[in-house]
Amino acid sequence: MRDFSSDHRWLSLNTATVRKQGDLVAIIEACARHGIRAIDPWRDQVAAVGLDRAVRAVRDAGLELSGYCRGGMFTADVAHRVEARDDNRRAVDEAKALGAPCIVLVVGGLPQYSRPGSAASKDIAAARAQVHDAIAEMLEYAKQANMPLAIEPLHPAYAADRACVNTTKQALDICDQLDPQHTGALGVALDVYHIWWDPELMPQIARAGKDRLLAFHVCDWLVPTRDILNDRGMMGDGVIDIKSVRAAVEAQGFAGYSEIEIFSNDWWGKPIDEVLKTCIERHRTVV
Repeated sequence: MRDFSSDHRWLSLNTATVRKQGDLVAIIEACARHGIRAIDPWRDQVAAVGLDRAVRAVRDAGLELSGYCRGGMFTADVAHRVEARDDNRRAVDEAKALGAPCIVLVVGGLPQYSRPGSAASKDIAAARAQVHDAIAEMLEYAKQANMPLAIEPLHPAYAADRACVNTTKQALDICDQLDPQHTGALGVALDVYHIWWDPELMPQIARAGKDRLLAFHVCDWLVPTRDILNDRGMMGDGVIDIKSVRAAVEAQGFAGYSEIEIFSNDWWGKPIDEVLKTCIERHRTVV
């Protein structure tokens, strides 16, 4: 396992971590101040400053990307499926312009939550079938742009509204069905917040292998968790054995960034420089 104790070369900042402290350009400038070399921006943050300006800001700061958040939200009723398809194609185009190595896919839950306005449904099996078909369709477009897709399994608490793919096994099953040759076009983004609890996690990481491990996200699970969405912990403040998960991922050959992604009302209330200093310190000592 790589030694992160002496520097933060392999720290990437998911820009949601400080989304309340400034726009994307301000976040990029803060990363440059702190020697953070990579980011994973969100589409709404890119849209707020404009794609061209975002591309210039990334380039001028000399930053790399560890991913692009997010594609997906595939589940929709018939009236909204073309909208979902076209939105995901735009995500591919944006990721290509920004130089992202992959698009992180949050696949969607029941259609009324994934695509507002869709007819309500309680059929999660149908939602999962639709996710499979929609990823297959997106994959054909993404291959033309040479843009890998990374399915992110989310904690089961999000099954209804954000992602009906909830385990690493489910995500890898889709990968094996749609990309049996392990071409690198389709893989997984593993976030310890969502997967740490899974008793099958370690064998599934081994199953993934290097070709499927496209992104690795870190934060922590607090006890108690006051808000399932916006009360993630800074690494070291919760119960996740982050080093063990990273060791398993790196044992398969993953050599990319450990991307810090923290949705937290507490951390959003702190100055951006304080947050980034803490991220760097915990990356060296906890991650």
